[in-house]
Amino acid sequence: MDRISDIFASKKPLVVFTTAGYPDPARNEEGIVAAIENGADIIELGVPFSDPMADGPVIAAASQQTAERGYSINDVLALAGRIRAKYPRVGIILFSYMNPMLHYGYEALCAELARIGVDGILPVDLPLEERAELLEPCRKHGLHMIPLVSPLTPPERIREIVDGMTGFVYYINVAGVTGARRGLPSDYPRLMNQVKSLTSLPVASGFGIADAETAAEAAKYADGVISGSGFVKALASGVKEAGDFVRTLAAAIA
Repeated sequence: MDRISDIFASKKPLVVFTTAGYPDPARNEEGIVAAIENGADIIELGVPFSDPMADGPVIAAASQQTAERGYSINDVLALAGRIRAKYPRVGIILFSYMNPMLHYGYEALCAELARIGVDGILPVDLPLEERAELLEPCRKHGLHMIPLVSPLTPPERIREIVDGMTGFVYYINVAGVTGARRGLPSDYPRLMNQVKSLTSLPVASGFGIADAETAAEAAKYADGVISGSGFVKALASGVKEAGDFVRTLAAAIA
């Protein structure tokens, strides 16, 4: 089994997203360490991008600010290498819009990610109809491509999206952009169960997981829980705050 499969086979993991390099490179790396030490099982390293259209205000602002300071995909790869060297069992996913990956080159990127020990790629804005060009080098280098589905994705489309994928499915809890919210939609249990009936992959629940109560609610139905905006906001307040935030979520889903 691979690292991601091992993690999901052993527990309901906590997946933590961070905008790499935010609020500054040193504190970001310290924040990732704090997240792992306080219970994060998988880290999603968000590549800063100037036009993060799928992200809510917290992550969008973090991404834009960090991109404007010149923090690039090369810096993210170097960060991933340091995290992997320190934490050989933690899952690491590159979370990126297509533009930075296209400029780097898909084949070169996948080869470098495999060399570093990154487990997969979550391509935010890659349409199903165009994914073969990235999926091929991912498979060649043993990387997972993490598919996304949402409450608005029809069952037949979900089947197409998850077909042949590995790792886990990222279920977007709400229609719209990322961001902290209170609670989950009333139809969350039904829709989560629907997605799980359409794939043998574990399904992780993301978008709006910003407190322990929501994390616990999500974990009742999901195979894993993802927090993004909540962690980015906590880290902006300080490394201790970020670690405390992760610890409360990890305890809630244990």
